Amino acid sequence: MPYALKNKKTSELFSCTLLNVYDLPYYGVKLWEDRESAEAEARAFLREKGVEEPSEWEIAGLGEHQAKLCNVKLNNDPAKRVYLTDDGRIVAQRDAT
Repeated sequence: MPYALKNKKTSELFSCTLLNVYDLPYYGVKLWEDRESAEAEARAFLREKGVEEPSEWEIAGLGEHQAKLCNVKLNNDPAKRVYLTDDGRIVAQRDAT
């Protein structure tokens, strides 16, 4: 089961520029393959990405389909954000900037 970081207040899943298996940059949701890896790496990862309050984020398990849908809905667009709704849907929204 994939794991991501979810904002405790907004339910946004943490997205940023990442590198794919070919070392090409893309904009997507950071995923870990297991909970243990997520727990071990999450705080350092958030700090590395400039997050001032890592305690605002929690580890959330996603289904395989949900995990794939996150990056499909982001469409490699840094102006979009994805959210995990209470009923398990992945919803994308464009920033209001």
